[in-house]
Amino acid sequence: MNIVGILTATLVVGIVGIFIGLFLGVAGIRFRVEVSEKEEAVLSALPGNNCGGCGYAGCSGLAAAIAKGEAPVNACPVGGEPVGNKIAEIMGVEAQAGVKQVAFVHCKGDCEKANTDYEYTGAEDCRMLGFVPNGGPKSCNNGCLGFGTCVKVCPFDAIHVVNGIAVVDKEKCKACGKCIAVCPKQLISLVPYDAKQIVACQSADKGPVTMKACSVGCIGCGLCVKACEHGAVKVENFHATIDHEKCVGCGACQEKCPKKIIVGM
Repeated sequence: MNIVGILTATLVVGIVGIFIGLFLGVAGIRFRVEVSEKEEAVLSALPGNNCGGCGYAGCSGLAAAIAKGEAPVNACPVGGEPVGNKIAEIMGVEAQAGVKQVAFVHCKGDCEKANTDYEYTGAEDCRMLGFVPNGGPKSCNNGCLGFGTCVKVCPFDAIHVVNGIAVVDKEKCKACGKCIAVCPKQLISLVPYDAKQIVACQSADKGPVTMKACSVGCIGCGLCVKACEHGAVKVENFHATIDHEKCVGCGACQEKCPKKIIVGM
């Protein structure tokens, strides 16, 4: 190739490059999305975990919603009250007081207390157990499978499998809800951080069936209901539940429970 060809090729590449640069510059100006100062300030106040626990696609999505007035200033479960107060100041509004929550696994059927029907050696993913007999090797079809799918999705290292069941570290938990969404047995829920008594069982089986499957399963006997003087405990679907707004933490239900499945936080 002679020198004229080389110079011509260089000139063509340069002109194309200039054209592309101008095109991108004009496109960037024309299609630029304006971000308000409040939105930027809110985004900088958020923790940046992008966990999705607020229901939006990351912190930027939540910041945009708060700036538009479509989401409350304390919508970030990770930041909690301190972040909510800071964002309220940015938005010029008053932050509503919120109750700190943490995740809780409603199962105490560990390796010693829960019976098993067979030995499972397949993929260790709780979501896959829906395709095996009885939904898993445990005799209780409502109990924690213990393969740690919730552990893998937790971005805060707040949940671990201990002796065959998932256990939440309430001090590390940020209530993002990822473990709740991934649990195929729907055993995990958000409860008040300062809850005094919680029923650690969610079995939907009748008492005799539950007793054959697990030594600590709730049998729906109703003794806890009779013991509670505040109407905070009731039995539904063969297991007890506690209304934390009514519970005063007297411990009467926990004391009367014959299976000792009502526990303190």
